[in-house]
Amino acid sequence: MADKASTEDVVMALVREVATEMHPGRPLPAAAGPDSLLDRDFALDSLGRLELAGRIEDAFGVTLTEERVANAETPRDLMAAVGGAAGRVEMARPAAALPPAAGSGARGTIILPDRARTLLDMLDHHAAETPERLHIRLYDEDCEKGGPGATLTYRDLRDAARRVAAGLIEEGLRPGEAVALMLPTGVEYFAAFFGVLYAGGVPVPIYPPPRISLISDHIRRHFSILANCRARGLIAGPEMGSVATLLKGGVETIGWVSTVEALGQGTDVPPLPAVSAGDIAFIQYTSGSTGQPKGVVLSHDNLLANVRAMGRALRATGDDVFVSWLPLYHDMGLIGAWFGSLYHGVELVIMSPLRFLARPERWLKAVHRFGGTLSASPNFGFEACVKRISDDKIQGLDLSTLRVVCNGAEPVSPATIERFIERFSANGFKRTAMFPVYGLAECSVGLAFPPLDRGPRIDFVDRHVLGLDGEARAVDAGADGAQTVVGCGLALPGHRMRVVDALGHDLPERHEGRLQFLGPSATAGYFRNAEATAALIDGPWRNSGDRAYLADGEVFITGRAKDMIIRAGRNIYPQELEDAVGDIEGVRKGNVAVFASADPGTGTERLVVLAETRRFDAATTERVTRAVEAHAIDLTGQPPDDVVLARPNTVLKTSSGKVRRAACREAYEAGLLGKEGAPPWLQVLRLTLMTLVPTLRPSWPASMLLISEPSLASWHRRPGVSSPSCRNPWPGLWPAPAAA
Repeated sequence: MADKASTEDVVMALVREVATEMHPGRPLPAAAGPDSLLDRDFALDSLGRLELAGRIEDAFGVTLTEERVANAETPRDLMAAVGGAAGRVEMARPAAALPPAAGSGARGTIILPDRARTLLDMLDHHAAETPERLHIRLYDEDCEKGGPGATLTYRDLRDAARRVAAGLIEEGLRPGEAVALMLPTGVEYFAAFFGVLYAGGVPVPIYPPPRISLISDHIRRHFSILANCRARGLIAGPEMGSVATLLKGGVETIGWVSTVEALGQGTDVPPLPAVSAGDIAFIQYTSGSTGQPKGVVLSHDNLLANVRAMGRALRATGDDVFVSWLPLYHDMGLIGAWFGSLYHGVELVIMSPLRFLARPERWLKAVHRFGGTLSASPNFGFEACVKRISDDKIQGLDLSTLRVVCNGAEPVSPATIERFIERFSANGFKRTAMFPVYGLAECSVGLAFPPLDRGPRIDFVDRHVLGLDGEARAVDAGADGAQTVVGCGLALPGHRMRVVDALGHDLPERHEGRLQFLGPSATAGYFRNAEATAALIDGPWRNSGDRAYLADGEVFITGRAKDMIIRAGRNIYPQELEDAVGDIEGVRKGNVAVFASADPGTGTERLVVLAETRRFDAATTERVTRAVEAHAIDLTGQPPDDVVLARPNTVLKTSSGKVRRAACREAYEAGLLGKEGAPPWLQVLRLTLMTLVPTLRPSWPASMLLISEPSLASWHRRPGVSSPSCRNPWPGLWPAPAAA
């Protein structure tokens, strides 16, 4: 291992190298050094950070954990990670060299839990019928080295969950009370979720903070979620102890914080409460503002109806293997990947989202090694594979076992579909395996699936006719003004879809309007949010919030209703313009937001394009602005009213990576776009004081401490100065990055 001085020299040289490559022509700050911020001073986003980590691993012959890389704020953090890193795990060996997994291949038929009325019935059935059958395999460090990875049988899961349930009952949990889960992907997550159910509680999955620099936004969003569901307790990983304590201090209903290990220490399981089909199985909080959280209430009935319908559409059997990197706090990973696999006896090979984001080839290598037949990803996951996997990393890769890979949870890009199919067809990936789907949390997860073995259906429609008249008039692929829209399938068995106009009247096929649905998977509403529930329900129908048209019964999504911009009688959908602007040289792909902003002078909507870039010299700014205007005229018939070029990390996103257009609009109208946030230690201090104020002095409102972050940041750091005081002055106040 290199000494401290040489480690610093090498790491700093690599930081400057990557920063220069990613934004050529942008001079680095003269004072930039080991304590400068990777994002603000070197303009390295999460992908740039991962590229830097890979080069550091190569230079020092070590393997850095994803957690250390994700939490690194400065070059010095990366130096510390190198000092504590383990020896190098070979990551780039050809897929053909990976040993086959023990037990992979045909797994035999199973007896489906057709009589199950709850999720607990589903698990109990399999634990009784085939207790030793493999249910979950964790694609962890052991798998990277060629081992089988940690595994979980049906009996393992049931027994671990019942022990957790005993601990929860001892804590005083009563039936119907909510318990928040803030856990990473791992055996403990699965035991905790079913443990809450066995105890009669309601699990509420929430996500751990992505980086300590984002702690304030994370805590504030979760304050409102936990208060809305009236969480009785919080189960967190041991590394999240300080964050969990902050959350407990800010939500009066939370009586305890614990870990899975602590809850599951007992061996005696008391009588467990009865659970019914109509009981709430869990609450899925959708992305939205912090002030009005929207918790989708899903019953056991809803979830079982959905996994049964999806299984029929996919013809899932016990011989299938589902490979997933999707987060378990998101409905696609929780319901689609896990619950669906559990019901149908499908082996689930699952990895942490961080493992995928660090090296996307892991997803495909897991498919190769374990014979994956089913999988799923949002569109950006396919794009990451195309752009970030080099040929040497997939030598010998075999994807021919895949028969379905669902593409959903965010808008599906026809260009991404074609690039992925073309890139990996040589590895056996079949066009018919690409499976664009449509779903939403309000329908559990899945609503529409295309026919099996068909492949993607791309529609070409006249953009101008669609915008002016709402008619999806078909045109040739090469016609001027042709807009591409991806077909996302037919309604699942037992479900229906329709498209209606503003008055709720049914529209004929190929006419765009509001998409509504009904079926046994549909939620009854949002938890303790009567206003949002009233907007959702239209008699037996539910409003999806999306605009779409039907063709041959298949749904084609054109955009979110709330994001639609109306100008001069024309409907403008942000997604298409965002994609086009993202392709402009100098603009960060996937980091563009298009939204409408009210013009107080005229009372009309202004079209605003917010795009991130790393270069701000006059020539680049002029070129990018002109290109944005040209694309807007091309696609909407008119130029934008304002083009805002901003530094990286300005475009606000949800935990699952979707652009928060409404939040971007609010920041734009408040003049806060690009304002620098407070340093992590100051965020934590303020949050800590907020939670202590009601205890120390009940008459002091916590709002007294809600000093604006921009003002704190301007006091803490002057422009152009990299201050060592950004370092954590109180190491025990928040969790340190995970050990390498």
